[in-house]
Amino acid sequence: TGLSTLLRGLKSWTSNIAAVVTVADDGGSSGRLRRELGVLPPGDFRQCLVALADAEPLMTKLFQYRFGEGTGLEGHSFGNLFIVAMTAITGNFERALRESSRVLAVHGQILPSTLANLTLVAEFEDQDRVSGESQISKTHKAIKRVFLQPARPTAYPEAVRSILEADLVVIGPGSLYTSVMPNLLVEDIARALKASSALKVYVCNVATQEGETDNLDASDHVLALTNHTGSNIIDYVLVNNNLGVPLPHRAKVSAVSADGNLNAQRGQRIVLADVIDPANPLRHDPKKLTQALMRIYYERAQVKEESAAEADEASRRAMVQN
Repeated sequence: TGLSTLLRGLKSWTSNIAAVVTVADDGGSSGRLRRELGVLPPGDFRQCLVALADAEPLMTKLFQYRFGEGTGLEGHSFGNLFIVAMTAITGNFERALRESSRVLAVHGQILPSTLANLTLVAEFEDQDRVSGESQISKTHKAIKRVFLQPARPTAYPEAVRSILEADLVVIGPGSLYTSVMPNLLVEDIARALKASSALKVYVCNVATQEGETDNLDASDHVLALTNHTGSNIIDYVLVNNNLGVPLPHRAKVSAVSADGNLNAQRGQRIVLADVIDPANPLRHDPKKLTQALMRIYYERAQVKEESAAEADEASRRAMVQN
C-alpha cells in the first residue's frame, strides 16, 4: 500500500520512475499462487502497475477486481491471475511485467528486487523465530531482527542499475520489517544504495502497525534500518508532523512521531511535514508526500549548485592571485 501510494503521487511529476518491489509476500492470493504455481508473488506488482497506469479506469478496476466466490477463484484478484498467465505466455516473470505495463500504459518501470524464491524469517526478542512474511505480525512479539532464506539472493540487475542511475531514491513508506526491509536485505541492493550518489530519503510510516511496529517511534525505525544494513544508507528522514488528525478508535495503533533521539541520529537530516491523508489517517496522502519529497530534492539541488558556484568563485580568485 505504501509504495503504490508513493507512485500515484510521483507519476504527476515524472514518468522516469523505477519501482523496486519486494518478493517476500506469502499471504493471501499471492501466497496461494506462489505455492501452487511456483511464481513470484504478483500482488505488490499488481498494485504498482495500477498506481502507475494511464489506462482507462475500467481497465484499472478490472486489475483490482477480486473474485468473491468460485472454487479455486475465491480470494484471487484478476490482476494477479493476469500476471501469472502473462508469465506462462512470455516465459518469465520479468517479461510478464513489461508486457503488463504495456497493456496498462504504465509510466515507469516496475522491477523485482530479486528473482529468488525468498522466505522472510523474524527473530524476536525472546529468541523465538517464525518463517513467512504473512505470519510475522500475527505473533505479536517485539522483533529483534529479520533475515532472508536463502541468505544471499542475487539481486535483479535492472534494480541495481536503477538505483545507481537514480537522482532520488525513496525508501518506504511501507511495513518496516515485512515490506521495506526485505529489499534492503538483498546485499547487492544495499551495496548499490551505499554506492549511489542519489539523494536517499526514508519515508517513515505515519502510524504504527499492529503486531509489527507497536510503540516504535521514528528513531526506532531509523535504528532498525541501521542495525540491518549499516550506516550511509539514508540522507534524510521524512516524518509526518500533523498529529492532530484522530486515528480510528478501532485501530490498535498510534501516530509515529519524531522524538529527541531521532535528532541525535548521525548522518541523516530530519524533515518534518504534513503528509497524512485526513480521510485515511493510517496512510500518507500521495500529493502531500510527493510535494514534501520534491521540496527536499530541489532544496538539496539548490544547495549543491550554490556550493559549486562558491567553489568556482574561490578557484577563480586563487588563479587571479597566482
